[in-house]
Amino acid sequence: MLDLTKLYLFIFGVLTIAGGVMGYVKARSVVSIVAGGISGVLLALAGYFVGTGKAQLGLILGLVVSLALAGQFVGKFLKTHKFMPAGMMSVLSIIGLVLTVASLIMIMR
Repeated sequence: MLDLTKLYLFIFGVLTIAGGVMGYVKARSVVSIVAGGISGVLLALAGYFVGTGKAQLGLILGLVVSLALAGQFVGKFLKTHKFMPAGMMSVLSIIGLVLTVASLIMIMR
């Protein structure tokens, strides 16, 4: 389970950075590139921690970032019903929440 979560956090991080870059290219949104870059790096860092024996720290970091992104994008998706970017980020964030919580429960037993 930890290997899956670690891989997911890396992929989620890369996709978040790519989304921030796309937001900047399409709309010249500095907020998108800064928020996407910071969130993506934190997600990748969380994945790194999960793989280096600091799993609890990585999972908590991944949980916090996933929760923040879900808070940002789920409401936007429900309001606009547009899959890109709000719907995709909502789905990715919810998967991140589920995986990190399940992994935290697993390592705390």
